[in-house]
Amino acid sequence: MSVLADLTTRVSTRHWKILTLGMLLLLHLAAVRGVEDFWARGFLLMHFGLFIVWQPFLQGSRHLHWSEAIAIVGVTLLVLFGLNWWLAGLWVAMLAGIVGGKVFINQTRGVRAFYLLMLAYLVGLLLVWLVPSGLPGSGIDPEVRDLVQWVLLALFVAMFFVPVHVEVSEPQVIDLVYATLIFLLLVVLVLGGFAFVTVGHLSYVQGLLYALITLATVLLLLSVVWNPRAGFAGLSVLFSRYLLSVGLPFEQWLHFLAELSRTELEPQRFLAKACAGLRDLQWISGGVWRAGGEEGQFGEHAPHSVEFSAAELSMQVYSRLRPSPGLVWHFHVLGRLLLQFYLAKQREVKLRQQSYVQAVHETGARLTHDVKNLLQSLNTLTSAAAQEGGDPAAFQAMVRRNLPTVTQRLQATLDKLQHRPTVETGRFVRPEVWWETVMRSYNHPALNYETEIKSPALGVLPKDLFETAADNLINNALEKHKVDPAVRVSAILYCDSQVRFVVRDTGKPVPREVERGLFMGPVPSDTGYGIGLYQVYRQADAAGYVLELVSNEPGNVVFQLRSRREG
Repeated sequence: MSVLADLTTRVSTRHWKILTLGMLLLLHLAAVRGVEDFWARGFLLMHFGLFIVWQPFLQGSRHLHWSEAIAIVGVTLLVLFGLNWWLAGLWVAMLAGIVGGKVFINQTRGVRAFYLLMLAYLVGLLLVWLVPSGLPGSGIDPEVRDLVQWVLLALFVAMFFVPVHVEVSEPQVIDLVYATLIFLLLVVLVLGGFAFVTVGHLSYVQGLLYALITLATVLLLLSVVWNPRAGFAGLSVLFSRYLLSVGLPFEQWLHFLAELSRTELEPQRFLAKACAGLRDLQWISGGVWRAGGEEGQFGEHAPHSVEFSAAELSMQVYSRLRPSPGLVWHFHVLGRLLLQFYLAKQREVKLRQQSYVQAVHETGARLTHDVKNLLQSLNTLTSAAAQEGGDPAAFQAMVRRNLPTVTQRLQATLDKLQHRPTVETGRFVRPEVWWETVMRSYNHPALNYETEIKSPALGVLPKDLFETAADNLINNALEKHKVDPAVRVSAILYCDSQVRFVVRDTGKPVPREVERGLFMGPVPSDTGYGIGLYQVYRQADAAGYVLELVSNEPGNVVFQLRSRREG
């Protein structure tokens, strides 16, 4: 059964044109042979079977409910034992209504032409063959028989050569209101013609013409009452609820956004894919969007446009036809839905970043106890070294010079582990003093130091910030040297109108996917960029400085830490 279900699904999606033509051809053969013919009933049963595969109401892979199976069996028995001309005409009218409901909502030129030809064939078969065959005492002239058997067959040839392009995954959609309206119009036309024939004793052609004229007159009057110009709102107000639901399938759009939100984590990529998905709506040909400092476009430009603007998102979509007020209102609802999903994705990113930083902070808090014990041991050792007088003078001098420095560094580390990375400890140092410490601390053959101090009176620097920045930037650049020995690193201190600390290397640039979120949060990378630079960025922002990637080109990767205000 699963193999048969898969085969049915493939045929109904990939070869739906051949399936439709086969269904119509079987219907044509059944009508031409007559309802009393045994083979006609067989052809009609095969036609009904192909209709079940073609129908747009149920998915081909869905299992039938017992009530649906009983309905199919009932229709089969009715065709076998109760088929007549009026029942066949009722079936063709219903089929014409279904096809008409697909014509009005399909904007693809080839598919629309195919369904228009199919609708014309069904209407012609109904009015020219089935109805006159069912009228009492009304036969079909040989000329009319030739018209049905040969001229209507020409529509099959036209439908066969109409080029159609439909996506395999595109679901079949039908407008039930339009389908019902076309079905009722055909029923009224047939019954009106039958009334003129029986009551007025007219021929079928005359009765059909009178029914057409009467129906056209009624429709003309309804169109006038629908949109009057004398101040009265008209009948269109009664259908405002329906008109506001045309053109935007809410359920399908919400399903698309929910599925995309589940698979796409990055807000900007989610927004770009969601806007690209707007092209699936038949009245939208393209558009542009702007959000979060970025912008993009999709589709094609068109003469008419609709705009949507909110605090975080602005969009403009293009349409080949002038959109009605209902569609404009729909687009604003669409924009609101997309905005809420986009804001939700942004909140998810912030929560992930906060969770990551919180985890780092809690890890540091757990390490505080161990560092504190080490600091106490070093304090004891320093005191003992200062009190012992029997040691050589050189050893005492070394101990007294180095151990206090180590103690200060451990104390600073302890303070950082107890606070957020953005909190300053309040220690400052002059630029030239800090620069001498850096040159003594980082001694590497691939590292070159340069200094341009034009304004020594610039003041002091936040020591913790510049020490952390130097440690991260220089070590990250030297990591590239380990991979490629040809890489050279330069550390430069500028003191002119502002203080600038620059680290330049000749290695590979930062990957684009890493560059986009380099200072916005932790990023996965094998080159050292990630949580360290993120913490330095936040620490610099709190101290009034800016950490930035000035150049990101092969052979010229430049990071810079500078003061935010010049002068």
